[in-house]
Amino acid sequence: MDVSSQLPGLALSRTELFAAVLIVFAAAIVRGYSGFGFSMLAVTALSLLRPPAEIVPTVLLLEIAASVHLLPAVWRDVDWASLGWLLLGTFVATPLGVAALAAVPADAMRVVVSMLVLVATLLLWRGFALRKIPGRGPTFVTGMVAGVLNGSAAIAGPPAILFYFSSPAGVAVSRASLITYFLGTDLMAAAVGAAYGLVTVTVVLRAGTLLLPLAAGVALGNRRFVATPPESFRRFVLILLMLLSMLGLLRALHGGLSG
Repeated sequence: MDVSSQLPGLALSRTELFAAVLIVFAAAIVRGYSGFGFSMLAVTALSLLRPPAEIVPTVLLLEIAASVHLLPAVWRDVDWASLGWLLLGTFVATPLGVAALAAVPADAMRVVVSMLVLVATLLLWRGFALRKIPGRGPTFVTGMVAGVLNGSAAIAGPPAILFYFSSPAGVAVSRASLITYFLGTDLMAAAVGAAYGLVTVTVVLRAGTLLLPLAAGVALGNRRFVATPPESFRRFVLILLMLLSMLGLLRALHGGLSG
């Protein structure tokens, strides 16, 4: 690509920026509606334009902005009791996942996790559900599983998503708790990224440029959620989980082949 065609400060061409705006807007609609899915969709699509190492930090900042945008509307629905233990487990176990990365390649971990998520989602589709929200111990263990996956393969979401949507918490509580959970994990990841110098001026400028389509997409998705019956929303979430697990498989297989 001709460097002279790139926009100052963004290291993107006008065509790439236009494509990024459309991608972020579409992924933000999903995020505003379901409460999750933005990172996987945005990273997968944006990585077609630029290397993942350039894309992931920008998407991370946009994830934080999306959660902050949604938080006031969902604050009252958050299940703080389970969320606290889930986050604690995630924070404690994330360093263990980083250590595991040395022994288990990230792509192999993604394949295993994607397959497990796909199987669990199919079980939920068939009607499997917990009779009550798990207590502190099981919730903390779920958080630790998410932390290990977060540190080893940067995929903390699936255990938390399956935890809430297999429980009788209800879709509003599940969605609100997940939005707040991802805000906590994203802030932790951003702090680590900043410590390693990954959050650069270019990353911040890119995120700032994409804030408007992000906010518009999140608002549109959130408005759609308010008008959606709970069972229809739950069905959408399960379909989205299946899609994300298949995207995870494709990403891992692509990484393994290119490696």
